[in-house]
Amino acid sequence: MTALLNSALESQAMGAAPLASKYWSPLVHSLSPYVPGEQIAEGQLIKLNTNENPYPPSAAVVAAIQKALGVDGVRLRLYPDPTSLALRQAAANRHGLSVDQVFAGNGSDEVLAFVFQTLLNQPAKGPVYFPDISYSFYPSYCRLYGVAHKTLPLNDAFEIPLDALDPETAAVIFPNPNAPTGKALARSQIESFLSLHPETMVVVDEAYVDFGAESCVPLVGAYPNLLVTQSLSKSRALAGMRVGLAFGQAGLIEALVRAKDSFNSYPVDLLAQVAAKAALEDEVWLSQTVEKITASRDWLTSSLQQLGFQVLPSKANFVFARYLQPAGKARADRTGAALYGALKDNGVLVRQFNRPRIEDFLRITVGSQLEAQAVVEALSRILKA
Repeated sequence: MTALLNSALESQAMGAAPLASKYWSPLVHSLSPYVPGEQIAEGQLIKLNTNENPYPPSAAVVAAIQKALGVDGVRLRLYPDPTSLALRQAAANRHGLSVDQVFAGNGSDEVLAFVFQTLLNQPAKGPVYFPDISYSFYPSYCRLYGVAHKTLPLNDAFEIPLDALDPETAAVIFPNPNAPTGKALARSQIESFLSLHPETMVVVDEAYVDFGAESCVPLVGAYPNLLVTQSLSKSRALAGMRVGLAFGQAGLIEALVRAKDSFNSYPVDLLAQVAAKAALEDEVWLSQTVEKITASRDWLTSSLQQLGFQVLPSKANFVFARYLQPAGKARADRTGAALYGALKDNGVLVRQFNRPRIEDFLRITVGSQLEAQAVVEALSRILKA
């Protein structure tokens, strides 16, 4: 038995993993999973590739977790509230909604997974549209759940041209601000689209909305075809807790609840629920933290422009920038891939996408002011070399 086990382990170590893949379903063979930003051991590099908040969460969050644990953590033996009622009520109170207009899930990615299954999968009506340069998890969901989809090309200014969609469009989803560009549509533009497309299911993914964009949550009461999703990972500094929210009329929320309860009745754990509730209730911390991040974003944008970069106007906690090479004198060591590698060699990790139109852009998370300065200093050294 031991010999067989050692042989199997040896085979896998030698690249014979397909021994197990013969048991995969045809669906698994067809998947091209989403690839997240590279994770590193803490302290090795300045990590500016996954848009995490550089500051600790509100002290109220830590206190709420400690209180929930109690003296010996005895509450952890019990299942959490399957409805996340207290958390949803806090979110509803913040936005002036009723609690049946709020859904909570295990990170906004899980919320979006339910959205693709329940609201965007409309084979009889047509495909779902999303921007061609956008969150790359969207096509992954479509492959996993068999959702027909088409892309909506961004215009030359890297903006989402909603007016290019006709009134017969079945469904559309887009981030606002968009990722990885950081550009945002005004709420009035989105409301105009909703008014002209009453039969189109519209999902606005607001993972970065707190950094300067206008939220569409105030519109959900007037538009039964609108669902808005948000994350507590970015502006609330709770990426490690995995909490996401959705806002919409009660009928849309019911669809998400039905999917959740057919998959996992307890997606948001006890500590995540109390932490998220405390974070939502601390508006002073949010305001102060966002102010620091946006100030660093403005400084980073200006500094990159002085180094010769084009920086798209960002309403997120990251910037999207490319080095403007002189026409006819482009250098291989000034491309997006080359600058990404050079930054990593200089101790700074950012994100670069090997895709048409954006392969020379770097997506740089707005970290602390010291981290922003470190990026600029590293790029200055690289460009002078």
